[in-house]
Amino acid sequence: MSSFIRELPKVELHLHIEGTLEPEMVFYLAKRNGITLDYADESALRAAYQFNDLQSFLNIYYQGMQVLQTEQDFFDLTWAYLARSHQENVRHVEIFFDPQAHTERGVAFADVVNGISGALAKAKQEWGLTSYLIMSFLRHLSQEAAFETLQQAKPFKSFITGVGLDSAERGNPPTKFTQVFAVAAQQGYRLVAHAGEEGPASYIRDALDILKVERIDHGVAAIHDAPLMARLAQERIPLTVCPLSNLVLKVVDDMSEHPMLALLHAGVCVTVNADDPAYFGGYMNANYQALQEGLGASDADLLQLALNSVEACWLPESEKATLVERIRAHGQQYLA
Repeated sequence: MSSFIRELPKVELHLHIEGTLEPEMVFYLAKRNGITLDYADESALRAAYQFNDLQSFLNIYYQGMQVLQTEQDFFDLTWAYLARSHQENVRHVEIFFDPQAHTERGVAFADVVNGISGALAKAKQEWGLTSYLIMSFLRHLSQEAAFETLQQAKPFKSFITGVGLDSAERGNPPTKFTQVFAVAAQQGYRLVAHAGEEGPASYIRDALDILKVERIDHGVAAIHDAPLMARLAQERIPLTVCPLSNLVLKVVDDMSEHPMLALLHAGVCVTVNADDPAYFGGYMNANYQALQEGLGASDADLLQLALNSVEACWLPESEKATLVERIRAHGQQYLA
């Protein structure tokens, strides 16, 4: 990996904390909580990470998180991710969590939020790594279930900045959640939604116009809709793209076919993210490297992607300016 990528200051905007559950931690937490797994060891579990599409991944993703039982489990999971991010020169993260995947199996909402937020606070104190937390609704569940989760979140509003929408996209359009997103906005949450990963480009448009989100997670289907691409570029609507995820889940057959550079060069505010790195083979640096090696992205392209991530994040403008200065100074060092 190039020193340009290793030393590049980065921002991550599309990361599912449950998707950082490495096989080694699965077995560690299973032992701690007295859970018997279906796999003999870490290697056997990792060998099962062969996915044909989004649903085949989700099946094992939800199975794996059964080991997350206590506040300490969620703290340890989050802390491991943050330590890895700090090593990879990630300066700010905005991460998703899926409360419904835990509360429906009897885990207290408070244990989930307190564990994650405790690790986020420690990372800020120790490394200056800033963060925001985004609560995602599972789109394969009902809007009524999403409303219940929104109600459960009320006592923890100070820890949660945004609301998102994830899980199986096919058959679960953004319009299914129109009312709950409207109420979340009234309650002061910032809004994002997964759209245009396996779903069509029309889901991106619906997420923007009906759910009123300010950022699209994935969004690669926009490449098939020229008017939508033009709108995204003109309005600087960010797309939080996840290259290795798209490759592993067969959104693209080869990294050379990924639309990232086409979107970038069309003026779209695309950003680089890891999605569920424990399952997809790489954290932030690996995703930047995949674009460089598999798609031929130049250092100048990667620099612009890093700058886009700062533009797209929710930090105050003064903190954004500091990050921009650091990224541009990095570029001057390598690209002069």
